[in-house]
Amino acid sequence: MGKRLLSVLIVLLLSGCGSGGDDPPPPAPSPDLSAPPRAVAVDPGPFEAGPFEPPTRGAYFGAWIKPDELTHVGRLTAVGELERSMGRRLDFINTYRRFDQMMGTLSDEAFLADGASLMISWATGDNRSILAGEHDDLIRRQAKAIRKIRKPVLLRMRWEMDRPNLQATMWSGEDYIAAWRYVRKVFREERAENVSWVWCPTAEGFIRGDAPAFYPGDDQVDWTCVDVYAGFDFQPIGTLMGPFLDWAAQRPKPIVIGEFGVAKAWGSESRAAWLKDAERTFKANKQIKAIAYFESDPEGNGPNQQFQLTGDKRAFRAFQRLAQDPYFNP
Repeated sequence: MGKRLLSVLIVLLLSGCGSGGDDPPPPAPSPDLSAPPRAVAVDPGPFEAGPFEPPTRGAYFGAWIKPDELTHVGRLTAVGELERSMGRRLDFINTYRRFDQMMGTLSDEAFLADGASLMISWATGDNRSILAGEHDDLIRRQAKAIRKIRKPVLLRMRWEMDRPNLQATMWSGEDYIAAWRYVRKVFREERAENVSWVWCPTAEGFIRGDAPAFYPGDDQVDWTCVDVYAGFDFQPIGTLMGPFLDWAAQRPKPIVIGEFGVAKAWGSESRAAWLKDAERTFKANKQIKAIAYFESDPEGNGPNQQFQLTGDKRAFRAFQRLAQDPYFNP
């Protein structure tokens, strides 16, 4: 009798019934990347966008390319290698600066001399210390450095300010807006008139609903922007940034996709399909006037946060087709 009971229990446990467990849930269905993209932000302009003017047709194509070494030579080599692989020059280079890391570096000058424009992503510091005047000298030096560039520059002041991990220095939307206006005032006093001011939160911030609270206002922003990734959530780019597009379509501003990428975790075939869909989505939303891919595998990140396309032949071919599309060569 004991042996029979034991046999029954073993069968029940193996079937998942004896423990009260349910069958594992079926895998989530793959998103339909072949459906027509949603056209939301369709205003073709013209726009008042500051000194960095959007193209009358199509969209500029740019990228951040992480160099092997963060040096002058390393930056130039990384950009040059990607351009050779794509078979075209970048219209603009996304480059990152800490608060106290000066603009107008040797590599900045080299990119400008080679015909590219700059989008500078500037990680400003604690908003309340900015408003207290603790960084006035630094802000003035940065304004003078940008003025000396003498060419139109896209400036993303503290991009992704809506990230929860930045709350300790952003404090609130009101603090961010006040700091934005404060910094713009200093730039104006220093006659740094070659800046187009880019406001760039995350797509997730619009999904959560908290990003709009950081918007400084139409009178303060020249370009609206969003950073959008198929990282932990593999969905069409139009779905991921849908709430942002709904919001941006109500504002008379050109849009730059400040960063976009699709993670290695999803595999070559899915990455290629996602990029093809991204190309169609950008073209359907004609208010998007510039896009920049995030060509980087940040150190310490898992495969859901690794976005480099170089080395992934199938995905890179889709990226290359996007880059060579006449729409992105205005």
